[in-house]
Amino acid sequence: MKGKLLTIALGAAMSACSATAANDSYTVTAQLPAELNGKTAFLVNFDTGEKIDSVAVANGTAIFKGNIANPVLARLIVDGNRAGQLILENGNITVKDRTATGSQLNDKTNALNDQIKQRFSSRRQSLPNDSTAEAAMQQLVSEFNSFTDSVIQANIDNPIGYILVLDKAYSMPISELKAFLEANPSFKSHQRIAKIIDAAEKKEATQPGKQFVDFSIKTDTTTQKLSDYVGKGKPVLVDFWASWCGPCIRETKVLKEILNEYGPQGLEVLGVAVWDEPENTIAAVKRHNLPWPQIINAQAIPTDLYGITGIPCIILIGPDGTILSRDKQDEELRADIRAYFNGTLTPESLAAPADSIHTR
Repeated sequence: MKGKLLTIALGAAMSACSATAANDSYTVTAQLPAELNGKTAFLVNFDTGEKIDSVAVANGTAIFKGNIANPVLARLIVDGNRAGQLILENGNITVKDRTATGSQLNDKTNALNDQIKQRFSSRRQSLPNDSTAEAAMQQLVSEFNSFTDSVIQANIDNPIGYILVLDKAYSMPISELKAFLEANPSFKSHQRIAKIIDAAEKKEATQPGKQFVDFSIKTDTTTQKLSDYVGKGKPVLVDFWASWCGPCIRETKVLKEILNEYGPQGLEVLGVAVWDEPENTIAAVKRHNLPWPQIINAQAIPTDLYGITGIPCIILIGPDGTILSRDKQDEELRADIRAYFNGTLTPESLAAPADSIHTR
């Protein structure tokens, strides 16, 4: 069972709330830290990225008022940073500690999340650590999938169904996802699901053994290309990261240790800041003493090209531009670096497995 299955997005975005009467307008009251006073808060459509509403934060609160024809999954963004998720629908909604409460669908979401915790999460934690664990886990996964499939069908016309489909889509093989969409065409219109399919295809095209895909990031004063740093005769670890990403920051310790060990042998490290505000990236580079060069403000350009759906994503590119490793962290990443410098991880060593994988 994949680790995130039982910590599904239902629980990450919403919490307990009380039922409200039908309403033809919404009021969203977001409680925020006082240091955000004067900053602009946005409600953004989670699927499309379009801004729905904006207000100034005052007295530690952002209050949005308006109306919406159909409920949508929305993200709260303040000062360029994510501050929570909610199902935006007409009614009174409160967002506190990144959690939304107070409307019908958020109530329903919370109830489903509680049900998942009671029926699955607790059982997962209590699985025996012996030879029976694998069979028990498979049974639990089967039950969980059946449960979520039934919830999707019961909520196929509202954001709860979308949340569950989106969560499942990340772990589905692309052929299975396409078949699901043919059977449930109402989800085809969601941009993020289309992007997951595109990302899977782009990820397949940038697996180890393939050549790196170049990109260019322009600012008012500079233009930076990936090819300015890679394919220049030295191996390069390319770290796609963001200042707000805790796992990204933790992995920089590993990168520093790798660079300290293998830098004298020619290894270089390059940071590519994605999904982040430039000033936040620059501050994080200084705060965490990151000694390698950075491509700033790349946003989604490289992640779209490489099919990256989660960060950190670390890619080892060989001296000739061949991708030698990707999506490895910690000890797995160290092992690939050792293999490269031991001469056992080469474009030639990857050629046969890659050809067999992609033969139709």
